Amino acid sequence: MKKINLAITGCMGRMGQQIIKSVKLNKSFKIVSLTENKSMNKKISGHKPSVNNEFAFKKTDIIIDFTIPKCTFEVLKIASKLKKRVVIGTTGFTKSEEKLIQNFSKKIPILKAGNMSLGINLLMYLTEIASSSLGKNFLSKVFEIHHKHKKDYPSGTALMLGKGIAVGKNKNFYNLIGKKYLNKKNFPYSKKINFNSLRKGEIIGEHEVKFSSGKEIITLNHEAFDRALYSEGALSAAKWLMKKKPGLYSMRDMMNFK
Repeated sequence: MKKINLAITGCMGRMGQQIIKSVKLNKSFKIVSLTENKSMNKKISGHKPSVNNEFAFKKTDIIIDFTIPKCTFEVLKIASKLKKRVVIGTTGFTKSEEKLIQNFSKKIPILKAGNMSLGINLLMYLTEIASSSLGKNFLSKVFEIHHKHKKDYPSGTALMLGKGIAVGKNKNFYNLIGKKYLNKKNFPYSKKINFNSLRKGEIIGEHEVKFSSGKEIITLNHEAFDRALYSEGALSAAKWLMKKKPGLYSMRDMMNFK
């Protein structure tokens, strides 16, 4: 079986390093290029990391990007020119940046997800169902915990879950975004969706969605214990994307949720 040539951006980051480890255990892929925000002399998995450029991505079939929005758009510009597929695990995009990604997806296949975990994407699906079923009498909020090194908040996953609540209510997510708290012990429900983010230790990721009517509370939650679940999910996404035409896809598309 011919292996899929893979480029990994942000190769020195936590997810970059984890994807490299997962590729070594996956017979479907071969790393052909690694990139970072500056060139490096030392080799990693037999490759000297370079900056993002056409030469770095020329021989790849697909690029996996877990970096920052600025880097992601560097990658998309090059990938669009070279007609390369891209899996985006980067988070923290603005509304206008999301639209830019949609424009790039008209030229190349892109799979974008705030979280590559199969379990988290199932949680989002269940969140949509709960939000739709419970209706207007229930208020909702989202809580998440990540390691102390994570800079953005709320996490991309928390925003995904908030979007799931909005989809269930058939409303525009951006109109439902409420307050964004950081490191609060408690935070309130409101008619909008409030978020609370906790940053401590080396926690990989915990996410919780709560619905309350004032008389009862329904809780949906997910805990991650191994970062490999994200890298393995990204590789599954990359393999699936290889057969797709230009367009913007999600893990939900890959998992065939209706």
